[in-house]
Amino acid sequence: MAGTQAPAYGLARQRVWESSEPLTASAVRDIIEAVRYWPLWGRMGWQDIELRYRRSILGPFWLTLSMGVMIGTMGLLYSQLFRTETTIYLPFVTLGLLIWGLISSTIIDGCQTYIQSESLLRQVALPTVIFPLRVIWRNLIVFCHNFVVYLVVAVIFDLQPGWIALLSVLGLVLTLLNGVWLAILLGMLSARFRDIPQIIGSIVQVLFFVSPIIWLPELVHGRPFIVDFNPIFHFIEVIRAPLLGKAPSALSWMVVLGTTVLGWIVAFLFHRRFHTRIAYWV
Repeated sequence: MAGTQAPAYGLARQRVWESSEPLTASAVRDIIEAVRYWPLWGRMGWQDIELRYRRSILGPFWLTLSMGVMIGTMGLLYSQLFRTETTIYLPFVTLGLLIWGLISSTIIDGCQTYIQSESLLRQVALPTVIFPLRVIWRNLIVFCHNFVVYLVVAVIFDLQPGWIALLSVLGLVLTLLNGVWLAILLGMLSARFRDIPQIIGSIVQVLFFVSPIIWLPELVHGRPFIVDFNPIFHFIEVIRAPLLGKAPSALSWMVVLGTTVLGWIVAFLFHRRFHTRIAYWV
């Protein structure tokens, strides 16, 4: 048994033992090669969706259907509880839940980035950033399926955001870029410390309730503390506001851009130092 496993481990770790390349150059090359392998991680993401909904008639649209039912129920009920017009609240909560679904699934799946790819990491010499890109692509596919719910709501309530809606594309791109560094960082930490996924899962649950996803920011007293200092709100707002016909605030853009830059710096430093050890940790 040991004799048959040695070649597999050696193949995945050959660069670790033989390469004298500096850590920074190795980390940069790992990222560049991963981007160039887009057909591979693109296909892997599609395969994840296909396997999840194999032999299902509606496939991933089952998730879209359940999302639509939940949004419709919550929109009608909570608009009465919050004493807000349904025409205002339902589009708001629709986009809030859709974007939150993308963010939360990216964070939670990001913890399992390398753990779920254990066999590939040990047997195939691939750039490690391929696996975070696979996670982001998979969750983007699900988000696009669920986005149908917003289109239905937009038709029902005659939403016409206009050209400002194009800003949501920029907001989505920035959100996905942050998802990549989160998957890199959380993936490495979770591979090394297996308690991290449980901790992150608990934090994500708390973030849902303290972020303006199902409640309007205007309804909360002391708004500057719970909203303006909540990065989740700003990430949701740069996508949601344009689709509602509003321009995101300058503060939201600054928080999102600042988080993107700072997050990538931290993730790159971790990636530079530890990306050659991931195969040992999983």
